[in-house]
Amino acid sequence: MPGFNLDRGVMLVAGIVTLVSVALSAFVSPWWLLLTTFVGLNLLQASITGFCPAAIILRRFGVRSGCVFR
Repeated sequence: MPGFNLDRGVMLVAGIVTLVSVALSAFVSPWWLLLTTFVGLNLLQASITGFCPAAIILRRFGVRSGCVFR
């Protein structure tokens, strides 16, 4: 994919995990909202510190750098 980079990958992972956790909270247990909270807090700290575990994992899979995560 020519436009796919690390920044878009991080947003993709965060969006998928958030949607899956909301669905699980609706159909399985409301405790799954803790995963949604974790994703939100991780995005917040990544915007402040620049450290993102998802970016590190995606980089190891060979996803090229973007503007934010290098």
